Amino acid sequence: MLGGNDHAFRLLVEKYRNDVFRTVFAVLRDQKGAEDAAQEVFMKIYNALPHYEHQGFKTWMTRIAVNHAIDMKRKQARRKEDVFDALEQQTFGTDKESVEKEIIETDRSKLVRKKLAEVPENYRKVIYGFYIEEKSYQQMAEEQNVQVKTIEMKLYRARHWMKKNWKEDDFS
Repeated sequence: MLGGNDHAFRLLVEKYRNDVFRTVFAVLRDQKGAEDAAQEVFMKIYNALPHYEHQGFKTWMTRIAVNHAIDMKRKQARRKEDVFDALEQQTFGTDKESVEKEIIETDRSKLVRKKLAEVPENYRKVIYGFYIEEKSYQQMAEEQNVQVKTIEMKLYRARHWMKKNWKEDDFS
């Protein structure tokens, strides 16, 4: 259309700048943002001129302006989300996923403690010592003043009791 004629392009900008500005302002609703966007739209128009197919120039130009304004609006929204996420992370010191994991772990821990209270007393001590406190058979035997074999047998019977009395659904 303009064949690389910069003077002709300046005339085009003069003729359509108010139309382009009004178009992007309608989407962005921000004076400064619309001014910046209008300049960027004209750069896009200039770069896209070789591809223009001579069908409704003002419509073609308006479509470029609207699409650019929508893209800018989306970028602004993403930036706001990013800022919000960063602030949220600073405020809470963690992200949403780790908060969810922490809540799930806390709930699971409460459930395990509740279920552990159901275990007969003589088994509860070895289960708690081995699985919760992570003590060795030897440590527990010394603390309870019994043989290591006694601890092994109690733990075996405790596991058997749990398999018999607990269902996997109890922990979900």
